[in-house]
Amino acid sequence: MFKIDQLSCGYGQSQILHDLDLSVAKREIVAVMGRNGMGKTTLFKSLMGILPQWKGQVSVDGQDVSALETHERVARGIAYVPQGRMIFPSMSVLENIQTGLSASARGKVPEDLYALFPVLYDMQSRKGGNLSGGQQQQLAIARALATNPKVLLLDEPTEGIQPSIIKDIARTLKEIRNLRDLTIVVSEQVLSFTLEIADRFLVIEKGRFVIEETRDRVDEATISRYLSV
Repeated sequence: MFKIDQLSCGYGQSQILHDLDLSVAKREIVAVMGRNGMGKTTLFKSLMGILPQWKGQVSVDGQDVSALETHERVARGIAYVPQGRMIFPSMSVLENIQTGLSASARGKVPEDLYALFPVLYDMQSRKGGNLSGGQQQQLAIARALATNPKVLLLDEPTEGIQPSIIKDIARTLKEIRNLRDLTIVVSEQVLSFTLEIADRFLVIEKGRFVIEETRDRVDEATISRYLSV
């Protein structure tokens, strides 16, 4: 469903990502783990076309999207929840979700979104900036799902969120995957969270994948060494 071949990119003269390869199946949840500054956010920005890739190919459901603009990649089925959530604080919860809807939806939010995030239904008229961190993260995920994606990219979704809400988000992501046959790629530093949701783990170090393990073979101690400062 989602494939990266020999992806390289960077900023100015500085190369950050080095020939990354990744293939993610339909309904698979893959965690990309690593410390700050190792290339996780750069990878996601490159996948979305926010940051131009230097070389390589990105494919969604067999379609090459490498040359497409960000909005065109969204139309092909990639949705992105950036680090820090980036919701619109002065807009209502409803208006935030509506920004992700296609024109044909005429502003009507699918009922299954509110079923996944009941708190958002109760807070439709509240301004996004007045929500808690966990509620804002749910809103950002709902807005991304409003585009009806095939692939969901989540950049550090647990950042700044209390542990009890992290467990709720983990449970919701698995539910979303099952209800929508969704492929999910999540970048994280919190191993306990990814152990709850991921089918496969990759560790990124200085822009290269240095470890890849399936859930049943994951070595928590080894991954933790790459996450410690």
